[in-house]
Amino acid sequence: MAAVPLILLWATLLPSGLALPLPQEATGTREVQWEQAQDYLTRFYHLDSKTKDANRFTDKLKEMEKFFHLPITGKLNSRIIEIMQKPRCGVPDVAEYSLFANKPKWSSKVVTYKIVSYTSDLPHSKVDEIVAKALNLWSKEIPLNFRRIQFGTADIEIRFARGAHGDFNPFDGPGNVLAHAFPPGPGLGGDAHFDKDEFWTDGSHRGINFLYAATHEFGHSLGLGHSADPNAVMYPTYGNGDLKSFRLAQDDVEGIQELYGKRSNYRKR
Repeated sequence: MAAVPLILLWATLLPSGLALPLPQEATGTREVQWEQAQDYLTRFYHLDSKTKDANRFTDKLKEMEKFFHLPITGKLNSRIIEIMQKPRCGVPDVAEYSLFANKPKWSSKVVTYKIVSYTSDLPHSKVDEIVAKALNLWSKEIPLNFRRIQFGTADIEIRFARGAHGDFNPFDGPGNVLAHAFPPGPGLGGDAHFDKDEFWTDGSHRGINFLYAATHEFGHSLGLGHSADPNAVMYPTYGNGDLKSFRLAQDDVEGIQELYGKRSNYRKR
């Protein structure tokens, strides 16, 4: 199965003009917001970026409103724009927890991982610690163990990179694309990439909390899509709450156990 990239991002501007004519309700609204909306719906709701059909745009906007539990209007408004501007993960949105097509998952009970490169924002030891903690949050719910390797090819390769980095999903500098990952499979399958241009933190400073982002991305690396539950780690927009109480939500647990089953007699490793 070909791996499908998943991207943590904000909506970004299209380099050219709108493919869609501006609806009447766009009067008084900056054209750039419609460009952002078209790009967002193209990325996350499969809107054809070349379409000239304004009704198609409206239908996709309604899908987004349904996902985020908003009134179904099909009209671009300040609440929709606010959501579109939040940092988020780029897999298309669906209701509740979701699994990728064909339900890809790791067949081995031991999944290897390797940290290929680091951010300069955190000590290497801290990155190592956070990666292990994020993987452990998933492992304690399912009969799957993770083993770090230093050499050779790992099932999950973790790297910090900037700009174009070899997977046809270039990062775009600070503030927009945060990270992306791939579902289980050969090659890039399972790999998780984080934008080196972001400011990554362990929660002690302002910035992008690496534990939150890593736990979310590793959910994709294991085969989970997104959740419509705003309390779930797999909710598409980025969150930054209390680290002391950070854990998988019930929706995350149900999703990952749908793929791998339940772990029995869990002991902290």
